[in-house]
Amino acid sequence: MDFRTDLALERRDLLGAKSTDGIYSESEINDNVRVTRIRVQSDEAEKQLLKPKGKYVTIEVPAFSDDSEIFDGRLDVLTKEIELLLPKRGTVLVVGLGNELITPDALGPKVASSVLATRHISKELIRTMGLEKLRCVAVIAPGVLGRTGIETGEIVRGVADRIKPSAVITVDALASRSIKRLGSTIQICDTGISPGSGVGNARKRLDKSTLGVKVISIGVPTVVDAATLTYDFTDKEKSQSVFVLPESENMMVTPKEIDLLIDRASKLVSMAINRALQTTLSTEDILSLVS
Repeated sequence: MDFRTDLALERRDLLGAKSTDGIYSESEINDNVRVTRIRVQSDEAEKQLLKPKGKYVTIEVPAFSDDSEIFDGRLDVLTKEIELLLPKRGTVLVVGLGNELITPDALGPKVASSVLATRHISKELIRTMGLEKLRCVAVIAPGVLGRTGIETGEIVRGVADRIKPSAVITVDALASRSIKRLGSTIQICDTGISPGSGVGNARKRLDKSTLGVKVISIGVPTVVDAATLTYDFTDKEKSQSVFVLPESENMMVTPKEIDLLIDRASKLVSMAINRALQTTLSTEDILSLVS
């Protein structure tokens, strides 16, 4: 069965003994956070993993639905991993992908609404506020094709061509092959993203080849496709094949507490992005500026 997942970690696990040269990984555990870094370095590895060559970081945390305290060690870890992939200088464009009217797909827009935009602040005002080291950041939530009539890639490319960022950060909902990873996993990569892939409506990729700059993608799994879920809930030891109704092939499943999951995940991801971009500001300072 071809399991559907956006996570490089799950793709690697599915390969098992078939894993090829060119896929390298390392893991570490800090308190309640497990970090796995995967590097895809060869053409053959790219074909087997079904992921472009580059770096993939998977951060496994306690489920957002179970824990209201999110500004703890996981925030420090996520901030550090984002910061390691960012260029040291230059404007950064943050793009919140997805449809804010559909809860499992609302992660990107909710994150974008809490990222500190600074590109519009004049240098004189920055000096007056004592924030000379504030980094230039622009933020957009381009919506979806069905509401705007414009491809997401066209909007992002147009903005990037205009403001000339040194990097683009995209945030979007992802799909996982395991229901256990929903709301408890964050993936960061430097290979870009296909907008809408998490909800089965992938559009043209946003990456260095299409935007001309490095694209860092951050995502949280919010859905599992029904066919994968059916397979997991059957006795796989006794049956090599599972019959799945054709009607379920395009059906997505999400947890009942998805509202809570999206709310907490968006707060964690947006704060980590803010801290990675504005390294001279404290968490308290950022909260006061975005509230």
